[in-house]
Amino acid sequence: MNEEQSVSPRQRLKELLAISERQRTDAQWDEINELEIVLASANRVEAREPNVRRNAPVPAGQPKSGGGAPGKKPFKKFHKKPPKETTP
Repeated sequence: MNEEQSVSPRQRLKELLAISERQRTDAQWDEINELEIVLASANRVEAREPNVRRNAPVPAGQPKSGGGAPGKKPFKKFHKKPPKETTP
């Protein structure tokens, strides 16, 4: 086996990202792009598997997060009101 095959894609990406942007060759930039695409698609495949649990339960005594993205307000439910009756 050669050295590239023995290193995981995540580890190789980490090594490439450790190189200063100014010092990266075009081949290194291409490899970074390919690895990011491969790793992103791997994340999507894992997300589709229903039996995989990624979030550990929150330990007792610690507050649960409010959910949603930070800085966004939660969705408000609006109730429709019946139209006002007009008197002639």
